[in-house]
Amino acid sequence: MTTPGGTRRERQREATFAEIVATAQALLTEGAELSLRAVAARMGMTAPALYRYVGSYQELVDLVAYEIDRQAAATFAAAADALDPEDAPGRLIAAVTEFRMWALAHPRHFQLVFANPVAESFCTRRELLTLATSGLLMTDLIHDVHRQRPFPIPALDELPPLVRDVVLDPLIPANVDHIPAEERGLVWIYMQGWNQLYGVVALEVMGHMDPRVIESGEMYLDVIRRFAPILGLDDDEGTLPRLLDLARRRIDADPSAIADGSPSHLR
Repeated sequence: MTTPGGTRRERQREATFAEIVATAQALLTEGAELSLRAVAARMGMTAPALYRYVGSYQELVDLVAYEIDRQAAATFAAAADALDPEDAPGRLIAAVTEFRMWALAHPRHFQLVFANPVAESFCTRRELLTLATSGLLMTDLIHDVHRQRPFPIPALDELPPLVRDVVLDPLIPANVDHIPAEERGLVWIYMQGWNQLYGVVALEVMGHMDPRVIESGEMYLDVIRRFAPILGLDDDEGTLPRLLDLARRRIDADPSAIADGSPSHLR
């Protein structure tokens, strides 16, 4: 007999998956090794018993990375939701700044989700890539900016042929069904914005930057300053200074964002 929420066995299985994720996250936070054996030992299971739920290290990474991303995206969304729904530019900046602060405070979590190579075309993680909660949130926020304050987007015939194919059938986390084909140049802007944001945050998290620049957030702020014109946010209404101030206040409010788990030369 099936009960609401599934059978008893199904509920137990889901509870075990939740415990696996929580245990793996605890190991990451503690700076301990993340492995099937370490997770099994912490849960009081044998490694063979754990294999009934995750059959390989890559499957463990897939499971944990997806859940970490989902939880983190809720934090980014909450930062956006603290602002007026009609303030799409502010909501976007609040969310991406929260992403940066989260990454600096949780370097191992960031690396597992965003810096773990997708090496095999058949691995689960490649399939989950298009379902990334944070990616869906960020692309929706950029779309909101375009909806509230339309800015120029490249026409399809202005894009290189390969890029045109990509934006018409993107393998990135983006809700694009509601975007007409002739406006899919917006997807290219999504991708450009993510590449610039990810680039600077990854360098900061890995410590490949002067620690004083990381602490100040100046390189991140410069990315906002340089990308704002693409989104039409460099007008004469004081929008860009307001957005930079919004980001700076969040950065200054949490000077301890560089966590104990970050590279030693950042502490």
